[in-house]
Amino acid sequence: MEDYSPEAVKFRAKVKTFLSENLPTDWNGMGNFTKEQRATFVQDWRKILADNQLLAVAWAPAYGGAGLSQLERTILAEELAAVGVPSGSDNDPFSIGMIGHTIIEWGTEEQKQHYLPRILDGTDVWCQGYSEPNSGSDLASLATRADLDGDEWVINGQKIWTSQGHNANWIFVLCRTDPTAVKHAGISFVLCPIDQPGVEVRPIVNASGHHDFNEVFFSDARTSKENVLGGVHNGWAVANTLLAYERGDDSTTNGIRYGDEWTRLIGAAKQNDKISNPVMRQRFAAAYTTTQIMRFMGLQTVARSLQGYSQGPESSLNKILWSEHHQRFTELAMDVVGMDATAPSGRDSATGVGVDDIGSPYSSQAWVTNFIGARPGSIYSGSNEIQRNIVGERVLGLPKEPRADIGPWNETKRS
Repeated sequence: MEDYSPEAVKFRAKVKTFLSENLPTDWNGMGNFTKEQRATFVQDWRKILADNQLLAVAWAPAYGGAGLSQLERTILAEELAAVGVPSGSDNDPFSIGMIGHTIIEWGTEEQKQHYLPRILDGTDVWCQGYSEPNSGSDLASLATRADLDGDEWVINGQKIWTSQGHNANWIFVLCRTDPTAVKHAGISFVLCPIDQPGVEVRPIVNASGHHDFNEVFFSDARTSKENVLGGVHNGWAVANTLLAYERGDDSTTNGIRYGDEWTRLIGAAKQNDKISNPVMRQRFAAAYTTTQIMRFMGLQTVARSLQGYSQGPESSLNKILWSEHHQRFTELAMDVVGMDATAPSGRDSATGVGVDDIGSPYSSQAWVTNFIGARPGSIYSGSNEIQRNIVGERVLGLPKEPRADIGPWNETKRS
């Protein structure tokens, strides 16, 4: 922290004052809340953040944000993480971090004026409609269609792995609007209301028993023809803008998040008398090193942003690093938990991804949930094989792989 500028130190003091004035005097994290109490707290806390312009902090003040620099946003995230409070609701990574930023970059002024205030006040709650049962890593092969019928798009198809879709009332959907075009060129980025007869959201319960994901079915679902972001048939460019936000927006906070997990697992290792094992200590050292690399990469992102450089394809490096670290680290956690992992007990993690909230007691069940939740991390948000291709081709400038799917989408599907 001592490397931050005097202006940054001043802003940090301002955030600390805000937290001390708005959190209970005996606050030690959300770890003692029940599921219902946690939901109520998050809803109330989100309103406090919004009232103090600390919700969509990267947005310009004209759109209801705080217009903070990347450095200030990092400081805010560090202070929120340090005391164990969220930066918004479970859907805000989609509503604010993904679609909100993308609307600001690609939307018309009318779209910005309509959607952004509704995101901030919670009227519109968003989820993501990208992956399909047969179009995951090869997202451009998607088959969900949108056909123009008068003043409306009619959507038919299926999306899957829709995080927090059960809590959303809007979904941004990648749809095929020109099946005769080369597959990347015939896609549009469509905004669609969920609360209508043509949209069905079905829950997916993961291996740890958590309902975080869903599958979404569109059967003649309708949305206004104006609800296309970035222009008709230009959805692939818009989609990649959003993916850069998804993969890179938390690059400055991953070091904090996984550093906290590291500290808590050290406590568990001491409690379980595992810390004296030299192999275990070496694995802890390697994990700590990775969290510091995350921190340094985050600081590099901050430094670049202060020079006017926004996240690009190098955001894929962040995704590879945190997902593979988390898999290795939770394997270490299972060795720390030991035989208790075969019949775990105690309080479960509040979510299906990550150990429990700060302030919660040690629980073998929470660590097992964390282990299970880390398994698909190298697949979702774009599989790591795809991320390595992006890094190789668009960051390192290596030759592209030969492509067999260069024809129109309908011909590719038939082949």
